[in-house]
This record gives sequence, C-alpha cells and structure tokens, in this order.
Amino acid sequence: MGEGSATAPVRLLLFDVDGTLVDCGRQPLAPFAAALVEVFGTAGDIDGYNFSGCTDPQAVFDLMTGAGFPAEEVRARLPRMRDHYLPHLERTLDRARMRLLPGVAEVLRRLAPRPDLELGLLTGNWEAGARTKLSRFDLNRFFAFGAFGGDGDGFQRSELPPIALARAARRRGSPVAAAATLIIGDSLQDVACARANGIKVLAVATGKTPAADLAAAGADWVVPELGVAADLLG
Repeated sequence: MGEGSATAPVRLLLFDVDGTLVDCGRQPLAPFAAALVEVFGTAGDIDGYNFSGCTDPQAVFDLMTGAGFPAEEVRARLPRMRDHYLPHLERTLDRARMRLLPGVAEVLRRLAPRPDLELGLLTGNWEAGARTKLSRFDLNRFFAFGAFGGDGDGFQRSELPPIALARAARRRGSPVAAAATLIIGDSLQDVACARANGIKVLAVATGKTPAADLAAAGADWVVPELGVAADLLG
C-alpha cells in the first residue's frame, strides 16, 4: 500500500464500477457501437478509443466529434444514444463472460452493515448501465445511490463528486465533507477526479492501468486488489 493517510475519518466510500468492482471484458463495446451506428450512422474510431475512466457521454462526444459531427449536434443526440445503448447492453451482457474482481464481495459484505459508512457509486456509466453490470453479481443491493455519467450539466468525471456528496448528505441528513470521503477506482481519471475535488483516492490495479502509473498520478494508496485494502476501508 502506498504512502498517505486520511485527514478525517472516512464516512463516504465512492466506488467505480468497471475495473474496480467488475470486469465485463469487451462485451459493452458491441452494444455501444451498435447504438452509435443507429443514432449517428457511424461508430467512429471506436476500436482505437480508450474508454478507461471516461464517462459514457464523454465517449460519445469524443468519438462523434472526431467523426466530424458538430459538438452541439452530438450533445442533442446524447439522450437517443443512451436510450438505444442501454437496452442493447441489458439484453446482451453475459455474466458467464464477466468477472467479479478479487476481494469485492468480501469487502462489500463487511462494509455494508456499518452504520457510520455510506457506500455509493462514482462511475462514468449511465446509471442504468452501471446497474446492469452490477446486477450480474447482485451488487446493486450495496449501493443505494451514486453519481453517474450524464448527471449534472456536463459529462466530465471531475463534475461527479459534488453530486455524490450532495446525494449522500440528503441520505444522512447532514453535510458530507470531501475530507470524509474516499474514491476507489482503477484508472488515471479516477485519480485525477479525486484530486480535482480534494478527495483521497484508493487506486486498485485490477483495471487496465499498472500500479506504478496509478501511484505516479498521485493516488494516496495503491493496492493490487480491493481485498488488500479491507483495513483501510473500515
């Protein structure tokens, strides 16, 4: 585990989905591409695009502006893209071709009963997409709320933590400070998002980003898998 210590007791734990809790492999790529073709007539350079850590709307925006569509047109078509993609994903996502990542089930079962903790999601997925992925391993029961791609006015990941903190505060009936929050993710964008919002970040090297790169990006802790961080998380 890397250097660093929290400045306040962690009360809100915000988990990424892909590469942190579950690994869907390349399964979501086909329904995403199909939806792009349905809505825009092209999937753009989807095979060369790095989805790691980005939000679903950001991926659509990058791919379609890269294919020559005006930015405002892409923004206007985002709801149609979402509405085409999510049913495709629900129909085609096969649990047998997915992995529940090491330590996830044990850590969530240990943390969920704690009255002093709130477990939430902070993910670039549209909410229904995140819920579809988590449903394959019955993980939605651990997460009553979160912040998701498409929440708020924009679609950058760094915009999501304040939304998550506000939702946690409504659940608890009192403010939740950034200093009492921890983001758990596997990508460089998870680290950058946390740092941009003054939040500590635990990086797990179960995604596509090597541990050394996560540490170099400024993660407060880096672990090979979530189970190794059980004591830190509570």
